[in-house]
Amino acid sequence: MKPLLLDVPVTDWKLPAGQAYREKQIRDWVLKRFVSSYEEMTDLSAPLRADLSSRFRLRAAEPAKIQGSEDTTRKFLWKLGDGSFVESVLIPATMGSSGRRSTRLTLCVSSQVGCAYGCRFCASGIDGWRRHLTTAEILGQVIEAAKIAGRRPDNLVFMGMGEPLANLPNLLPALELLISPSGIGMGARHVTISTSGLAPQIEELARHPLQFRLALSLHAASDEIRDKIMPVNKRYPLDRLLKACDAFVQAKNKQIYFEYILLAGINDDPSQARLLAQHARRLHAKVNLIPYNKVEGLPYERPSETAIRQFCQTLLQNGVRATVRREKGHDIDAACGQLRLKEINFKGEASS
Repeated sequence: MKPLLLDVPVTDWKLPAGQAYREKQIRDWVLKRFVSSYEEMTDLSAPLRADLSSRFRLRAAEPAKIQGSEDTTRKFLWKLGDGSFVESVLIPATMGSSGRRSTRLTLCVSSQVGCAYGCRFCASGIDGWRRHLTTAEILGQVIEAAKIAGRRPDNLVFMGMGEPLANLPNLLPALELLISPSGIGMGARHVTISTSGLAPQIEELARHPLQFRLALSLHAASDEIRDKIMPVNKRYPLDRLLKACDAFVQAKNKQIYFEYILLAGINDDPSQARLLAQHARRLHAKVNLIPYNKVEGLPYERPSETAIRQFCQTLLQNGVRATVRREKGHDIDAACGQLRLKEINFKGEASS
């Protein structure tokens, strides 16, 4: 199978002598105009288009299924070149006053095919881990979603399938092209990377010059409970993890976010809320509470509305900024990995 163009160093594109400017033209077609074929690159000569087409694939991901509608949350199932599937979710939000309202789009992006970290409540890892996404495959989700939406997303969150920080060698070049003015041109503050808790990689991010945001998928405030639902905690327990977050906050001078999925009878007790408040105050973190989105085949349940309100109120009373994120797309398998899991159970997925 031919390699993807954006996974190949520019020196291997073998552009005609004296035509280095063609690199910018090609990148603009792919990263700003979101084209699907070389034939659309009309300012390139026919022989150059034919040569590139013979050596490199252009389209990293193709839509296999789309659920939702243009004015609601839409979930995309992408088919990759090797037959694997990954997911993205495009979430609209209306902003501004009644006289100046606009819709902003947030795209949730995947970084791996499956997941190796085995969070007990998550659908992404049920079928196991297959492989890392390449840089082009990460970018391809953004390009294809922008093409379908008719414009570039306003915000990107790497909270889809997989553990982004386990794929840093491919993620960081993708981030550079996403943020660079010569690439897609996203503002760094509009890009958020989520992690289940890979402490050394958080410290590596702290040293990286790009000023993106960090979200920690915490989901429990004590080692005892986190060990039960997030195996990564046994390798990087909370003391080690929070020290890495300290390093990130000090280096970047940016607020971080705690993502906290509320599981009935597991992590929704007021004592967990009080302990979570201590961690959040230490890092000046904002807490996003996410009532559990039921996954077929897993035993976890969503807490009652009373329990959700009480948990949030406890955080607020302890001086922590906290919001309850009302999930969108509950009716379109919007929890990470659900749509892919149904697809591979029905059709199977190419092994890699």
